Amino acid sequence: MSAGIVVRKCAGIEEFQRCVDLQREIWGEKDLEVEPATLFVVASETGGQVLGAFDGERLVGYTLALVGFAERTVFLHSHMTGVHGDYRDRGVGRALKLFQRNEALGRGIRLIVWTFDPLETRNAYFNLNRLGAISRKYIPNLYGLTTSPLHLGLPTDRLWAEWQLDSARVVAVSDLGREPEVASVAATIELPAEIEVWKQGNTAQVALVQAWIREEFAGWFARGYAAVGVRKSAAGMEYLLAPWSDF
Repeated sequence: MSAGIVVRKCAGIEEFQRCVDLQREIWGEKDLEVEPATLFVVASETGGQVLGAFDGERLVGYTLALVGFAERTVFLHSHMTGVHGDYRDRGVGRALKLFQRNEALGRGIRLIVWTFDPLETRNAYFNLNRLGAISRKYIPNLYGLTTSPLHLGLPTDRLWAEWQLDSARVVAVSDLGREPEVASVAATIELPAEIEVWKQGNTAQVALVQAWIREEFAGWFARGYAAVGVRKSAAGMEYLLAPWSDF
């Protein structure tokens, strides 16, 4: 990570409001429904997380997480992580996530989850390869249809990432800096290289890809497989699937 950047907990309404302001800078008011400062307050006061990356006094990245409970397990749902455009590809996002992991483990929380768009392979690489998360659940149109240009008028399909904080896979990635090895790949789900170009104007073609991968993920997940990584392929990028019981 860039020298001089410090990750710590945010505290107080002024810093929470700065997270809201940074949210607007990163995505723009027209691109999403902006989460208000009150949600950051609630997260901070009820066992969630509001974490900030600071370059001196400047807030350059943040993470917002809420508390979840399912199957007698307390976990964190990492709702948003954002990094200012001037600080991307400098390790800030990963530093935020590693701080998030350590803070959660310090409280006995062993699982953090979040969602991401399966059509965004850059995010998939970060989540699965760089952090060691896996995904075994696909949720069609999770947030409904929105007016955000980021969503292209398409259903907001999402993969559900599971970050098992003390698993051997995540320990190797987080503490040793190694990308996880996949012993056996049972199947792949491929995204064509043209997908990024199609997002700029061929929404119908993107919709066809989305519908196809929705069916593929649903089928493999129903058979007990998980998405455990992505890699380049001859035609573009592909998700790697393996039995989730291995992880």
